[in-house]
Amino acid sequence: MAVESVLILSSDTNLLLVPVNKSYAVTTIFVNNYASSTASSNDSSFDMHVVKNLQTKNNANKVINNMSMPAQETFVLNMERLVLGEGDKIVLTSPDSDKLSATVSYLEV
Repeated sequence: MAVESVLILSSDTNLLLVPVNKSYAVTTIFVNNYASSTASSNDSSFDMHVVKNLQTKNNANKVINNMSMPAQETFVLNMERLVLGEGDKIVLTSPDSDKLSATVSYLEV
């Protein structure tokens, strides 16, 4: 099993990009609002896209839209599995570039 972690920026942030001649099964994705207090000014949100090789991020591949992330909360996506092929990627964006992080756990298949 492998793990990747990123800070989610206000621009496209690749959480996972499958390399040439590989396929990955995503087992879990965590998104964390790492704010130091629960003040509502620390609330944020995010979008997640699963983008097929050679395609661009768009509404057709958006799988999570404007998910609310209250301060100091964690969202876990672990009930569904994603199988990604060569060049496929998971892309996250947030309106805030200083509040959210993401971690993905995956297996090579």
